[in-house]
Order: sequence, then C-alpha cells, then structure tokens
Amino acid sequence: MRTNLFYIVLSAIFLTIGCGEMNAQDLPKNSLPIPAKNQPDTAKKEEKSQVSSVQTIDTIKVDSIKKGKTYLEGKVKYKAKEYARFDQKKKIITLHDGAELFYQDYELKAGKIIFDYQKNEVYAGRLKDSTGKYYQYPVFKQGTNVIEPDSIRFNYKTKKALVWNSKTDQGEFKVKAAITKKENDSVYFMKGARFTTSKDVEDPEYYFLTNKVKFVPQKKIVVGFTNMWIYNIPTPLALPFAFFPMTEKARSGIIIPNYNYTQQRGYTLQNGGYYFALSDYYDLAVLGDYYTNGSYALRFESKYANRYKYNGNVNFRFENLIDGERGFPGYAKSKIYNIQWSHSKDSKSNPNSRFSSSVNLGSSKYFRQSLNQVNVGSNLNNTLSSSISYNRNFNTIPQINMALTATHSQNTNTETINMTLPTLTVNVDRIFPFASESKPKKGVFQNINIRYDLTGSNSYTTTDSLFFKSEMFKSGNTGFQHNIPLSTNFKVFKHFNVNSSINYKEVWYLQTTKKYTDFTTNKLVNERINGFDSFRTYSFSNGISTTVYGTYDFGETKKIKAIRHTVTPGISHSYTPKFDQYLEQYETSRNYNRFTGENTQTTYQEYTRFDNGIYGAPNLIDSNGISISLGNLFEAKVTDKDSTKTEPKKIQLLRLNFGSSYDFKTTKWSAIGFNGGTSFFEEKMGVNFGGSIDPYKFVNTSTNYNRKAFRVASANLSMNYALASSSFGKKKEKKNVQGERNGGRSDDLFGANVDFSDRRDSQFKENEGEVEQQTEFYKSEIPWDVTMAFTINYSDTNFGSKITSSSLMISANSQLTPKWKVGVSSGYDFVDKGVTFTQIRLERDLLSWRMDFNWAPFGQYSYWGFFIGIKSGVLSDIKWDKRSVPDRTLR
Repeated sequence: MRTNLFYIVLSAIFLTIGCGEMNAQDLPKNSLPIPAKNQPDTAKKEEKSQVSSVQTIDTIKVDSIKKGKTYLEGKVKYKAKEYARFDQKKKIITLHDGAELFYQDYELKAGKIIFDYQKNEVYAGRLKDSTGKYYQYPVFKQGTNVIEPDSIRFNYKTKKALVWNSKTDQGEFKVKAAITKKENDSVYFMKGARFTTSKDVEDPEYYFLTNKVKFVPQKKIVVGFTNMWIYNIPTPLALPFAFFPMTEKARSGIIIPNYNYTQQRGYTLQNGGYYFALSDYYDLAVLGDYYTNGSYALRFESKYANRYKYNGNVNFRFENLIDGERGFPGYAKSKIYNIQWSHSKDSKSNPNSRFSSSVNLGSSKYFRQSLNQVNVGSNLNNTLSSSISYNRNFNTIPQINMALTATHSQNTNTETINMTLPTLTVNVDRIFPFASESKPKKGVFQNINIRYDLTGSNSYTTTDSLFFKSEMFKSGNTGFQHNIPLSTNFKVFKHFNVNSSINYKEVWYLQTTKKYTDFTTNKLVNERINGFDSFRTYSFSNGISTTVYGTYDFGETKKIKAIRHTVTPGISHSYTPKFDQYLEQYETSRNYNRFTGENTQTTYQEYTRFDNGIYGAPNLIDSNGISISLGNLFEAKVTDKDSTKTEPKKIQLLRLNFGSSYDFKTTKWSAIGFNGGTSFFEEKMGVNFGGSIDPYKFVNTSTNYNRKAFRVASANLSMNYALASSSFGKKKEKKNVQGERNGGRSDDLFGANVDFSDRRDSQFKENEGEVEQQTEFYKSEIPWDVTMAFTINYSDTNFGSKITSSSLMISANSQLTPKWKVGVSSGYDFVDKGVTFTQIRLERDLLSWRMDFNWAPFGQYSYWGFFIGIKSGVLSDIKWDKRSVPDRTLR
C-alpha cells in the first residue's frame, strides 16, 4: 500500500514540474523499459483511477521474476519554459518552449523535445509563431561536434540519427545538408549538401554543392560529383569526386603550384611542393619553381613554437637563374640564395637567460633578381643585417652580466660583408669600496667605484664571392679588451656635478702586422703575424656639468600657461699619454749614390704592430683636449583639450644641442656639431635636423674657392608626417613586417611588399579586421591615411657647396567603401629630377574571397599583378593569380 502511494505521488510531481532531473533507478517500475513481466490488469486501472489502484494493489502477489536491466545508462537532465510532461503509459517526456535535454555526452536544445525512453529515441523540432515564422531551431551537440538542423530524430542506443537541414561548423568549413543520416559517432552520410567558408551559411556568396557526401567529423569529407556555385549560379568548375581533410591539427599534403609565363624564362610552375606537418611544435614546407628555359628555385620554410618558452621561423631560398639561350648573345647564369631566421624567447620562462635571433643574409643580388617576390624596399635599402644573441645574468654580489653575440652587416651595393663570430661581453657591476650599504653615498670617497668590463671579438671582413670560404677565415682578426675604470662623482657649490675617472685598458691580439717595403717592386707589404701579443694603456678624464632652468609664466587663464627653457652646459677634459714603447719603424724609401751605389739617405715611417687590430692601437703621440657641450630644451605648459583633465598638458617645443672640442696638440677646434628636433600637429609631424659648422677659413688656390669662417660645412633635414582620418581612430604605426624582415622598410613608402609564395595576406595590413558598416545612404567621412617623408642633405667641401640629395616620398591609402581599398606610393628626387618608384594598389574584400591589383607603371622594377582567391587557408589553392615579372638584367 505504501509503495503504490509513493509511485502516485512521484507521478504527480513529474506531471507538475517544468524542470527536473531523472535517474533510471528513480523511475516507477512500470515506466522502465524492461522486459515484459507478469503484471495484473489492475495496473491499467491504476492509470484511470488512483483510488482504485490503491484498493486493488493489496491483492497483487509479489512478483518472483527478476528485474530486467534498465536501458538508461545515466542521468537525464531536462527543463522547459512552458511545460515538461511525463507520460508513464507511453514512456515519453515532452518538453515545450525553450526545451533542453542533457544525457551522457549529448546536449540538445530546441523549441520542442520528445524523449521516448521505451524506443530509446529523442525527437527535436522548431516552433512556429502566429505569423508562420519558425524559431527556436534545434541545436544538437555531442562532444565538440555541433549540428543546427530544422529537426532531428536520434536513437541514443544505436547512436543513429536522421537530421533535416543540418548546419555544422568543422574548422573553417560550414556544412549544410538537406538530409543527414548519422550512422555512428564517426560517420555521417549527407544528401543535398553544400559546404563553404562563408560566414553566412544560409546565403553564402559561394559554395560547393553535392548529393553524395561521407562526412567524418574532424577528419575528412569525401564527396561525389561536386559543382561550385557562386551567388547561387552554377559554374563550369566541377569535380567527379573530391576529398577534403578536416582536422584541427595540421596535416601533411601537396601544395598545388601556380602557372605563369615570363618573356625571359618562358612558361613556369611556381610555389608547388609539399607541406610536412612534422609535429605540434614545428612544420616544414618545401616549395619549388621550374621554368622551361632551365631555371629553377627551391625554398624551405619552417615554423616552430613551444608555448610559454619560445617561437620562431626559418626560411632558406635558393634560385638558379638563366637568361637567354646558351651560345647566343645575352646568355647569363647566376645562383642566388637567402637565409632568414627569427627566434624569440619568452622572458617568463627564464628571467635570467635570454636568446634571440634576427638573421637575414645571402646573396647581395637576391632581392633584385628573385622572381618570387617584389620587395622594392629591400632593393633601395642596400643593407642586410643579422644578429644572434645570448644573454645571461648571474645574481651574485656584485652582479655579473654575460652576452654572446654574432652579428652580420652586408652592403648589397659594394657586396662587402662584415661579421663577428662571436663577440663576448662580460660586465661586472660597480663596487663602492668606501660606501656603506645602508646609508646614502656622499662626498668624493664614498662615491669612488670600480668596474670591470671584458670584450672579446672574432671579426671577419669579406666579399659576397668569398663568403664562408677558406679565404674568409684566413683574414679573421681576434682580440680581447679589458677595461677597469676607477671613477667618482660629487657636487660642488650645490649645483655643479663633477665626475673624475682613471681608466686602465689592456688589449690582447692573436694577430699582429709587420710592415716593410719590398724595394724590388717598391710596394708596401703588410705581413700577418699569428701569435699572442698585447699592449696596455691608461687615460684620465674629468668633467663638470650643471642644469639651469628658466621659466616664463603667461598666467593661469592663458592657453599657453608657461614656457620653460632648460640649459645643460658641460665641459670635460681627457688626457691619454703616448706609449712609444710600442713604436716601430719601416723603411719607405732609399737614396743611392749613383757613383758608389751606397745608400746615402733612408726615409722611415712610424707604426705599431697593432695598427690593424679590431680594438685599435696605442697612442704614439699625446692626446690632450677638452670637449664642450650645450644642450637646450624648450617646453611649454598648455591647456589640455580634454576638459575633464585639471592638470595642464606638457609639450616639447624644441630640442637643440651644440658640441665641439679643442686639441692642445694641434691647437685647433673641431667643427661645431649641432642637432635638434621638434614635432607639430600633435606629434603627427616630426622634424629632425643636424650639421656641422667649420670655425676656420679655407682658400683653395686651384679652384679659387674661398671658405669663410663659421660657415655651415654640412647640414641635413628630415621630416616625417603621418596623418589619418578620424574614422581610423587613434593612428596605429603601420608595420610591414615582411618587408622589414627582408631588409626593407617598415612602412609602405617604397610600396607594399608582395611575396608571390603566399598571396593570402592583404596589401593593407594595417587596416585589416572588421570594418564598421555604413548605415547612411552617403557617408562623408572616408577612412584614409597619408605618410610623407622629406629629406635633404647639404655639403660644403673644399671644391664647392651643393645639395647632395633631396627627395620627397609619399604613401596614401583610402578605404572608399567598407569593401574597397586603394593606395599609392610614389616620390620625387629633386637632385636627379625624376619620379622615384611608384606603386598603385587596389583591393576588394569579397567576403570569403579577396581580390587585389598592384601596378608599378615605370622604372627598373615595373610590373603588374592581379589576384583573386579564397581567404581560407583550407581552400587557398582555389585562386587565379596572374602577373608580369619584372624584366631584370643579371649583373
């Protein structure tokens, strides 16, 4: 009696509660989907009348048949906004409006859900409002797979399902199918399916349509006959079958090449190869080009990363270029290469140890002759540089800092290469032997400190043709320099800072030079002597400086409240004695008696065997002089435009510095150097200038050119102006990372860099991202940005004065519409009177696609290129890339 009463109360609770949680063992016995048992007819009456069931239940004997196993293997959680009904007879739970059902790893949300635990099935569908519009579409989730159909029928026992108008995201793909049959957790069959990378799966700008699809989530899609549709119009592009890899992890695969034609080298296949997904931490792409005239190129590109530790990339490029036909005029052949390596270490992984690299070295002509990229900035920069460094801090007392650095500098015009392999630097922190650790340092003695610095370097100077050959290593110079400065500083008359130091220097060399004249050829011979040698020097220096402030107040009510002038004068004296113990001589000429043949007079030249050392040589004459400097800084306090700020805004008006030196040995002043700078228009325009003033008069008798005293011997001026419309918000620094890494500029004054091996990147990298849509019929504010740079150099030599160089460069970009971008880069050389490199850029955002056009109409690097393709990396091979190749001459 008590047992049946409990079941009646429990059933009433399920009928009235709209949200609940159900366990298999918590259900009434007659509601469990168990095998049939002997059950009396009074059980049916129980559903009609609770009272009669209570009365007849006592006549039922205890069932001796064992209970069957439940079909529910876990908790069932459910809820609904309107109602949740429990039907014991049909063994059905019905959820309506905002229905949610959670069972095992299945999550189902829909307008209506029917859970039939007798048939082990779940039905889910949408709702229709009074206007006939559907809403609350089902969302079915199993693990990481999400399906959004119109309706679904799912058997949680067999794992099979039937889905109508399903929508799911698989990586960059969005898949929608009219009918989907779920065979098991890993296999789906679809009919009337279309898949795309468009954001709007309901109305995509393009999609691939097929009627036969086998879909394995996170692994692959295998399709039958597939046709490409663009804006719901079928195209001739079709495949009898296709395979699309679907995985969140990188997978190895073939990279399809591009087809092109050049006048110099014929037909070509470019950027074809294979991608190796070696591991989760690094990969490798092997790419190649082939031309019908025999030219070819190979590229190896690898990226690696270990989260919270380090990341980087390595690129190696080699090209074998042939021009013309063998045996005919104009035939030329060259081999060029380029190596790039970028590595950065997360500082948090080990604060006391740092390793970084930025390598860009190779053939000096690579960026001028390479056919696989257009990087004019690299051509005009004329310098390739590299640096690999390792730094280590030792937390001792005193602290010790050690650094190992390898550097490379290459002039692509002269093909001269300077390298250090490596440079060792060790610095021992200052020690104050007479100062207390707990009290501030005061006076001359307490501020006395000593420091130790060690620098060692192995340097090479070579050319492009001898790079890393035996001749290069034979010309290396190795040396070590030890510096031990003893210094102090103190104040006099409260306002003057005085510093004084004595510096001891010791230099070790492993190579020295012996000079002599070979009188048989009358040539000077520099004989290289291998072996350890050293010299020691010392020097003295003293200096005094102060700071003077002058302020003029205009009043608190004025817009310009005050102007402050800061003057920093300084004078220093340095003395280094001569160290003639290292003095040597060699004969430069001999005079013989024509009658006796005897040597009557010999001319000697002084030198030291350390003259060609990387850390210099000891002084052979006394060096005694003074240096004078004068720094000026003009600042102003102005009312801030932001009315919420109470404090005035400080701005810099002008920075102006002067400096000169006097040599007591020659009793002459050096040229007076000056430099300065300022900014305008809220720091959007920067102006920097510098030069030198010669204090002496000079007369050139051969040219009758007289130089007056205190004339400007040289001067330079540079102005940079960057301006953007208010629609861009705060102006961001434009970074052309690819161009800068290849030795070019970080901006686009020399045009946007185009790497033909990867055309997925936009030419307008600084403006990438979501663009605010225009809601008005006409919007007067069009986003734009302008970058200008003007430089001029003046020189007044013994042969006359002239402007040696003067040029203006400009780059402008505009976003005419949310989808259209245009840009131009150009300039003018005022000395050579000609237009510099000019590039015109156009780009159209086609949602899932991107189209661009770039054109250099004239000059040595004239070319044009057109590209249209899908942005997504998984379909990046679907593109049309047509371009002309710059006609370059090997030289």
